[in-house]
Amino acid sequence: MKIESYSFGEIVIDGKRYTSDLKIIQGSIVCNWWRKDGHSLCENDIKDALSAGVNKFIIGCGYSSALKVPEALKKTLADRGIILISLPTKKAVEEFNNTADLIKTAFGFHLTC
Repeated sequence: MKIESYSFGEIVIDGKRYTSDLKIIQGSIVCNWWRKDGHSLCENDIKDALSAGVNKFIIGCGYSSALKVPEALKKTLADRGIILISLPTKKAVEEFNNTADLIKTAFGFHLTC
């Protein structure tokens, strides 16, 4: 699986174009990812990734990093032994393409702001 390109509002994965936020969990794409509070990530927004037994979650926070990860969620993940990395989406795409273990690493990509 490879992300071929990312630009504001669009990501291309293995030749398929997506125009809404998405997650990739254990190599499977979860389309049309909506968060409870829009630009603030909460545990419920990633419960599917957490229940998959990942030990790392990489979040692409948007073109201009508008999506925020509250300190409480950072602490919750750390307490569970899950590494959280939040980056602008362009950098998160690079991380995805350089990650060998897609089973233990989950990704969330906010495609706009």
